[in-house]
Amino acid sequence: QVQLVESGGGLVQAGGSLRLSCAASGSIFSIYAMGWYRQAPGNKRELVATITSDGSTNYADSVKGRFTISRDNAKNTVYLQMSSLKAEDTDVYYCNARIQPSIRTGVYDYWGQGTQVTVSS
Repeated sequence: QVQLVESGGGLVQAGGSLRLSCAASGSIFSIYAMGWYRQAPGNKRELVATITSDGSTNYADSVKGRFTISRDNAKNTVYLQMSSLKAEDTDVYYCNARIQPSIRTGVYDYWGQGTQVTVSS
């Protein structure tokens, strides 16, 4: 069974920084793309940033230049460094990973439980 466990959310003032972490554990044969999404109550979940297994990244326009996604393949962990935070960045942030649990299975999407990021203005 695969689990994604997030950490690092919290309350920060506008202009400040936070670093989110997400570690994948359990039965894992291979991890492909990993990413971060965010969602406010009543809104659709939206992409923040993704990173492939070879390090190629993609960002939402709203976070380009302020957020940086990275990963440590040896630790099965993805990070999101958030800087110059704005009040509109307030959301629940979810980690996502496309994982092949074993050589005999397909590739599936897994999600973390979400971590709250609140930016006070």
